[in-house]
Amino acid sequence: MIQSYLDVLDLKDVERTGWQIYNVEDPETVAAHSWSLALLVMIHLPEDLNIEKALKTAIIHDIGESVIGDLPYRADSGPESGDKDLEEKEAVEEIAENLDKTIKGLYKDYSKRESEEAKFVKDMDLIDMVLQALKYESENRYEGNPETSYENLDEFFETSRDRFNTEKGLKMFENVEERYIQEKQK
Repeated sequence: MIQSYLDVLDLKDVERTGWQIYNVEDPETVAAHSWSLALLVMIHLPEDLNIEKALKTAIIHDIGESVIGDLPYRADSGPESGDKDLEEKEAVEEIAENLDKTIKGLYKDYSKRESEEAKFVKDMDLIDMVLQALKYESENRYEGNPETSYENLDEFFETSRDRFNTEKGLKMFENVEERYIQEKQK
């Protein structure tokens, strides 16, 4: 059990690959992203949803990346690895077996968007990503990606736009995108 926990702590060191692709200076880690996601869920979760389930889901949603690494969702091809879903599921099953069996059920629910909590957490996952893009844009912390046709950090908005499950998530996205566009024009 101790070794499994130590292995999961690797999330503190796994930098988010999408930001590395754009040469972001000092990019966030997967663990930092998960913390930010949990905060968004805590603040914005509709009252009729189960906060404990939603927060637990936010905390474990990327736990498999402690084993497989962070594989980004790209605008032109979707997930960079076609096997990402299977690899991550297998990693989560192993982690759950060694740490806490409830992780497996939460992850399954999240990956299949079976509950309203899972749908909302996924929306906040996307919101966190575009908020981070806005932060990097406003701080001018990236060099860009010469291998893409996207301007600035537009790809992160493009990969999110059509993936929202809730009206609240989509509205938040539109507000962040509007602010991002203003920031780019400065």
